[in-house]
Amino acid sequence: MKGVDPMNAATLSALAEPNRLHIIELIRDGGPLTVGEIAGRLELGQPQTSKHLRVLSDAGLVEVQPVANRRIIKLRPQPLQEMDAWLQSFRSIWEDRLDRLDDYLRELQREENKQDL
Repeated sequence: MKGVDPMNAATLSALAEPNRLHIIELIRDGGPLTVGEIAGRLELGQPQTSKHLRVLSDAGLVEVQPVANRRIIKLRPQPLQEMDAWLQSFRSIWEDRLDRLDDYLRELQREENKQDL
């Protein structure tokens, strides 16, 4: 993607798949989870879940901690924070445009009120 930091491109690509986005939301809402817990909540097979987790791990969105014979999946906030910073540039553009739209609508209302008098 031209103009997008490679880290943000990897994050966007990883999150574009609905199951992977859902995995991130599960961990965000429920804290660290095992692969089995994630598979159960998504109603996916463990091999399919592991493939999704590998993509998320490669993108830096999750980290895997082995604990005995289980793998605990934790969210890594750094890529999401970088994505938020990148999105901030778009927020300021939209806020400016929405402010101008608000000003325009108020002007239209003032003109309409003048005509009603």
